[in-house]
Amino acid sequence: MSKLGSLGARLHRGEVGYDFVGNRKIWYGISILITITAILGLAVRGLNMGIEFQGGAVFTTPKHMTTSVASAESYAEEASGHDAIVQKLGDGSLRIQIAGIDTDKSDAIKEKLATDLKVNSENINADLVGPSWGDQIANKAWQGLAIFMVLVVIYLAIAFEWRMALAALVALVHDITITTGIYALVGFEVTPGTVIGLLTILGYSLYDTVVVFDSLKEQTKDITKQTRWTYSDVANRSINSTLMRSINTTVVALLPVGALLFIGGGVLGAGMLNDISLSLFVGLAAGAYSSIFIATPLVADLKEAEPPMKALKKRVLAKRAQAVTEEEQAEARGADLAHDEEPEDEAAPAVVGPRNQPASRNRGRGRPSGKRAR
Repeated sequence: MSKLGSLGARLHRGEVGYDFVGNRKIWYGISILITITAILGLAVRGLNMGIEFQGGAVFTTPKHMTTSVASAESYAEEASGHDAIVQKLGDGSLRIQIAGIDTDKSDAIKEKLATDLKVNSENINADLVGPSWGDQIANKAWQGLAIFMVLVVIYLAIAFEWRMALAALVALVHDITITTGIYALVGFEVTPGTVIGLLTILGYSLYDTVVVFDSLKEQTKDITKQTRWTYSDVANRSINSTLMRSINTTVVALLPVGALLFIGGGVLGAGMLNDISLSLFVGLAAGAYSSIFIATPLVADLKEAEPPMKALKKRVLAKRAQAVTEEEQAEARGADLAHDEEPEDEAAPAVVGPRNQPASRNRGRGRPSGKRAR
């Protein structure tokens, strides 16, 4: 744990980091591939809408039923002529859900189920949902989602700028598309709980995105007055400085949701938990991914399309190229100096003798002629 904390501190100080923005094309490609898969799942399989949206009936049998789930599904489909979803509850009772039936046919279906299950029809509880009410719920859900998106864009445009608002909107659409696509591929039922889960994960996704955007806004203040960093460099540093915070927040949120999904819904068989827990689990993971790999790199792309940021990038790259050239020249001069200071080869014979010693020519001779010695 101490190593993890040390890594987080080093990321925050900029001592280490990963080039998220520089490798953004890779993440864009992965996101496009996942989104296309989700859209194909929606187009081919469609969503398994619950009775709250389609209308229908839910029949609950008495406790301690010995009938198997498969047999109950067969009885329900034979009695109604529609597909049925049967869940065995903790007390042994069965929850039989049949969507798309008229409420006036519910009494006949209930009587037929009672006969097949060999119980008294009065002991079977029936909850009916009309199709018009289901349509109203669906419309309200879409309206709520649209209003949420509009308010988010307006707030981010005011608090930050329109480029960040646009990037956040793209990330949110990315998260919703992936989550609904997973629902289509897995076949889980879509209920009002699913809608609540979607709105919740959008809030988590925005939280991570806003944290990075706030750091980016602070670090890019007066960025054009320096020539050391481009906008992409600062954006990448903002991601790395908040990376451990995003990871910790996501992991802590995923642990209880994973318990609901895999233990509550999978092991214990509480299928009603799946509709909300799956949307939360997939959405939280997708939201953390989009905040790091989609939203901030997209902001960097949009900002560096501006003339001031283009000029800044040109100056920064020119200065870096000049620094590299000067460094190479300094290394070359250092190599030449080291070569000049190398000692001569010891194996080479030394040249000695009178010719190399001009002062020795008169050594041992008398005084110049023409002068007498005194």
